[in-house]
Amino acid sequence: SKDRRVDAVVFLSRVDGKPQAQVWTARAMDNDVADFVRNALRTGYRDQALTAAGVAPSLVEQIESFKPEVKAFSPNAASGGEVSMRDRIPAFIGLGAGFLLWSLVITGASILLNSVMEEKSNKILEVLLSSASASEILTGKVLGVAMLTLTVLAVWAGIGTSVLTSASPDTAATIGQVLLDGGLVFYFIAYMVGGYLMYAVLFAAIGAFCETPRDAQTLMGPIMMILVVPILVMQMALTSPDAPVVKVLSWIPFFTPFLMSARAPSDPPLIEIVLTLIGMFATAALMVWIAGRAFRAGALSDVKLSWKTFGRAVTGRG
Repeated sequence: SKDRRVDAVVFLSRVDGKPQAQVWTARAMDNDVADFVRNALRTGYRDQALTAAGVAPSLVEQIESFKPEVKAFSPNAASGGEVSMRDRIPAFIGLGAGFLLWSLVITGASILLNSVMEEKSNKILEVLLSSASASEILTGKVLGVAMLTLTVLAVWAGIGTSVLTSASPDTAATIGQVLLDGGLVFYFIAYMVGGYLMYAVLFAAIGAFCETPRDAQTLMGPIMMILVVPILVMQMALTSPDAPVVKVLSWIPFFTPFLMSARAPSDPPLIEIVLTLIGMFATAALMVWIAGRAFRAGALSDVKLSWKTFGRAVTGRG
């Protein structure tokens, strides 16, 4: 029957007194069975060899079951000695802040993109531009979606805080202390504002050129590829926040909010934090200017979206 089918067959043999095996599996790319058999044969051969050499079986078993206790110490630990969970929590908070910002950017920017596309297809944008400037409309949309996403975030944060406080008050107190220690929470807020602003205005400008999601794929592809990079590098920042690739990418404004949020708990140099913030907000201001010009041009134009038409709209030649 299907429930009793054979998924793998193992043929055992010996070559020069050493165990070997042939593994036949239903799935060609399945290495789980082969790894299990390899480890089992390695362990069995080692035990057999040690026993044959005169080592007592009980001693072999004792050696196999031995798990040494290793404690980590650091002069920078909260206790001044042994590293505890209190010292590891900041790194996890930083990584969580980076992923949270990434989620907010994707969610908020997608809402903006779809909202502007719908208004463009229904000719509502043209009506709005007759009574308000493109900058005012763009600002209103960005702030409106930001408040929406922050409201949802505040609700979930409140629920999570209540649950954590009830289940583990000590952990909740430690997290609160970490966020307030050295102004870490303010760094998170600054990077969140800059990162959201950069991408939100860009997505809104792209939406002004499009009437369907398919129209936006021309520009959305490269942007999504850019957004994949910090997701891959942030995991490296958890264990090696000062790795060269992490530090270099942190200086690129489009990656700065995510990577610096992940690195902030590891106490990077203050000059590095200040300069990355300046670079990020300068880039955000440039993006607002570019998006404002493109937004107005796209809302009043029916041309097909491409990098060429987008560039013409920015330079005022479209």
